[in-house]
Amino acid sequence: MTQITFHPLPTAAVEALRQGGADAYGNPPERAVSSGAGMPCRHCLGNIPEGAEMLILAHRPFGALQPYAETGPIFLCADPCLPFAGNGLPPILQTSAGYLLKGYTSDARIRYGTGQITAPDGIASYAAELLARDEIAFVDVRSASNNCFLTRITQSI
Repeated sequence: MTQITFHPLPTAAVEALRQGGADAYGNPPERAVSSGAGMPCRHCLGNIPEGAEMLILAHRPFGALQPYAETGPIFLCADPCLPFAGNGLPPILQTSAGYLLKGYTSDARIRYGTGQITAPDGIASYAAELLARDEIAFVDVRSASNNCFLTRITQSI
């Protein structure tokens, strides 16, 4: 089976946002307090604890503007956190019944027909199945209920 890697947002980009850098819409991140079970941080790929300060911002996980370059809200821990570097499923992909996985080509275009709501225990196998296809360069994982970007998956080298 194809080996996969879950990617957090790059630390340098997260630090710039923590310092008030502009989000995908040119705005500084909003500050808020996490409530309930916590909101999913796209850097540590864990949930921001209830009561902890967090950032809310617009994020577009694509380098260029084009029709498939979706933008949406994400959350980050306001305080420094370590980037996810573990093996296995990140904690933020273990809290819902299903997640939307979509395969993209090397020019960051959605490969029609790859979008699938997938249970947590099927994420690794479906991502590996997609990445085994020559035309798929990466897989994005999004919230099945809110369509927010969560993490990107690539084939491990």
